[in-house]
Amino acid sequence: MSNKKNGDHLITRRQMLGYCLAGVTGLALWRLRRYSNFMPAGSDESMLDDLKGNEADTDNLTEQFTSELIKQGADLVGIGDLTEIAENDRNKLPVGICLAVKFPKDIVSGIVDLPTREYYDAYNTLNSRLYSLTDFTIKILKEWGYHATSRTSLPHKTIATRSGIGWVGKSNLLVTEKYGSMIRLASVLTDAPLKTAAPVNESKCGDCMLCVDACPASALTGKLWDTTVARDEILSISKCSAKAIERSINGFGIPIELCGKCFAVCKYTKRYIEEEKEG
Repeated sequence: MSNKKNGDHLITRRQMLGYCLAGVTGLALWRLRRYSNFMPAGSDESMLDDLKGNEADTDNLTEQFTSELIKQGADLVGIGDLTEIAENDRNKLPVGICLAVKFPKDIVSGIVDLPTREYYDAYNTLNSRLYSLTDFTIKILKEWGYHATSRTSLPHKTIATRSGIGWVGKSNLLVTEKYGSMIRLASVLTDAPLKTAAPVNESKCGDCMLCVDACPASALTGKLWDTTVARDEILSISKCSAKAIERSINGFGIPIELCGKCFAVCKYTKRYIEEEKEG
């Protein structure tokens, strides 16, 4: 039996409550300091102050998060709801972020007969840019206290369509309204409370057959994509791969699966290039 007085028990409970409150407050201050000390390249203190003030506001958080990724070099950013996809395929994370960077228009215009060395170099440059963007995206989300990863079995195109960026064309490439197919993609999964876009669930290619007719491997079937259509119904991978390697060797002497013909002839790609020239 305890020989402490009732008053001693009362003091002990108050002390324990104080310790708990102090611990919670300390954790909150620690997270705030971590957040405040994070200063991405190209950011300024006022932007981060605004972001801290609106952290609970999903719309503002998403807008400023997207703006920061654009400042870091992304040409398109999409955010999609992945909860309809099996948990194991998305690492149990509910939100997908699609990052897209575009090819320079002169590179695309140069792909007339064969892929060029300039196209190959731009391809590698854009891949490096996407690696940096992905690392930056993961870092900023983790600094804010959320989970984030680029490790996923999901195709980039799946996350892109869920994010409203575009649709899968008859070329089996992602097609966007703004840049056509002249883009490279990367993805990040997270549990951050970001506002998600309406997904794109069907093709907007219509009756267009430009990429199908231009394919040097005759690898495209011309089938319109929707979320129920499998890749093999659109494209013969074996035909595409073999011809792309052959064309890369003939074009710039390196055996890599790089062709570019289908996205160079896409009407949405051409529209962007022509608009740029007119501008």
